[in-house]
Amino acid sequence: MTRAIIIDTDPGQDDAIAILLALASPELEVLGVCAVAGNVPLARTSVNVRKVLELAGRTDVPAFAGADRPLLRPLVTAEYVHGKSGLDGADLPEPTMPLDPRHAVDFIVETVMSRPPKTVTLCPLAPLTNIALALAKEPRLAERLEGIVLMGGGVFEGGNRTPAAEFNIYVDPEAAQRVFSSGADVTFIPLDCTHRVLTTAKRTAAIRALDTPLSKAVAGWLDFFERFDEAKYGTDGGPLHDPCVIAWLLRPDLFRGKRVHVAVETGSELTRGMTVADWWGVVDAAPNATMLREVDADGFFALLTERLARL
Repeated sequence: MTRAIIIDTDPGQDDAIAILLALASPELEVLGVCAVAGNVPLARTSVNVRKVLELAGRTDVPAFAGADRPLLRPLVTAEYVHGKSGLDGADLPEPTMPLDPRHAVDFIVETVMSRPPKTVTLCPLAPLTNIALALAKEPRLAERLEGIVLMGGGVFEGGNRTPAAEFNIYVDPEAAQRVFSSGADVTFIPLDCTHRVLTTAKRTAAIRALDTPLSKAVAGWLDFFERFDEAKYGTDGGPLHDPCVIAWLLRPDLFRGKRVHVAVETGSELTRGMTVADWWGVVDAAPNATMLREVDADGFFALLTERLARL
């Protein structure tokens, strides 16, 4: 039985690899891929989504453009990590497939509400603006979803955009707080987990050795993307964040975590976007999310490499 998902994304090299992993996996039915402003502005992310779909030969999967700015704040982007295009490292042609004319938020609401309850999972890999807008547009959406599995936040690991905040949550903390407090079944994969999944030289070489146009593009993305975190953390390779969302759907046995209560800081500029997760249960608040903290990195890369070989 396949699991139906909607990917919400701001490609980003790691976003692109997450999309490819989902498309290569028969366990998942990708209903659509929605772009949002984040790593680069919406004009680029909506192009990049289609580049990735065309690279995978999956122009049957519709692509949508969503919010071009956070709910309440000016947009903050990350070209310093991902390059001006957002997908620097591989020279892909401009896409020929069109965007679906519907707004991404409308697509999310229409799709979830038209299908049987508890049969669609949202997979945000980006700032949570589109998801928060969809939850506001249709108050019944949260209870209708099978779940929301997102990459974002940092708890014991701290942040990567500021000392307190991970990028996706920092860009639109108000949207993130709405998602965590929505009542949906939320699973979140913070830096605490993704920082264990490093694109070492050996792992990147295994992907490059597949020797396909797609694997060469992925290896090029990894070479470009990892340079920033290698310099920052002094590691062999950088964290491959967003594909963890798809890997958890495919192989939850690779991950460890537990239910916690999560709130997002929206008031303080010093800690804006901080994900305050009560790992030790020290406050009287019911858990509202599952936080994944550990991952089998070798198992993750074995899965990723095997699936990329299929495309």
